[in-house]
Amino acid sequence: MAVSNMRVSLQQDIEKIWSVVTDLSNWSWRSDLSKIKVLEPHKKFVEYTKDGFPTTFTITALEPMTRYAFDLENDRIKGHWEGLFTQSEGFVSLDFTETVTPKSVLMRPFMKPYLKKQQSQYFADLQRALKNCSK
Repeated sequence: MAVSNMRVSLQQDIEKIWSVVTDLSNWSWRSDLSKIKVLEPHKKFVEYTKDGFPTTFTITALEPMTRYAFDLENDRIKGHWEGLFTQSEGFVSLDFTETVTPKSVLMRPFMKPYLKKQQSQYFADLQRALKNCSK
């Protein structure tokens, strides 16, 4: 099992951040995806990488502007992601944690670096999307 956590603090409106992160119909800001297919609104969706590789997500928590969490699974991994949103003095703190177990022993050494890379890309994409929303 690999665990990766990333925290950032953004000077943005929490409602705007929440909207960008949770709006599954507007995924184009994500540089790693080719599409998202919603299977059950507010419950289950599938993300497809640029190569068309699917990962299924089952939402386990959807507490507006506070907490967003889901279980995830594909042919290679199974895990859980949780995002905590906290607003204080004009800043929003985001605390995102992903816990993943590879389905192959051969993938174990690569999981932590892979998760860190994914989270870094996600935050870079999110910050770019928020800047574009402000324009």
